[in-house]
Amino acid sequence: MNKMKANMTNYIDGFTFPVPRVHLTEYKRVAETIAEIWREYGALAYFEYVGEDLNLKGTRSFPEMLDAKDDEAIVLGWIVFDSRETRDLANERVAADPRITNLIEPLINPTRIIFDATRMAYGGFQPFIQK
Repeated sequence: MNKMKANMTNYIDGFTFPVPRVHLTEYKRVAETIAEIWREYGALAYFEYVGEDLNLKGTRSFPEMLDAKDDEAIVLGWIVFDSRETRDLANERVAADPRITNLIEPLINPTRIIFDATRMAYGGFQPFIQK
């Protein structure tokens, strides 16, 4: 298991989006390779989880927030960096890496979209509370 010491200088990119359940295995294969690329460019850790218990009375659910269909799973992920500066540099390098383009192209094919970035919530987060 990946061991990482959290500290108040860490910075994370967080994201969530729906994936058609029928394509989860294909998406996972691609995401595992993408995670390795992020690690090459400075990420300390890369995590993705698939939603299981997503409804809490009185709150807005992830499926509702992302306008997910019944046949879609919700993926929640985050990438940990040692600083915002490392994250910004990693984002530049990942965006310029042709391996990423080659990996993502099949996921955004208009005939069977697996990953739709317009339905993704994403942001960079600085430390607030870490216990």
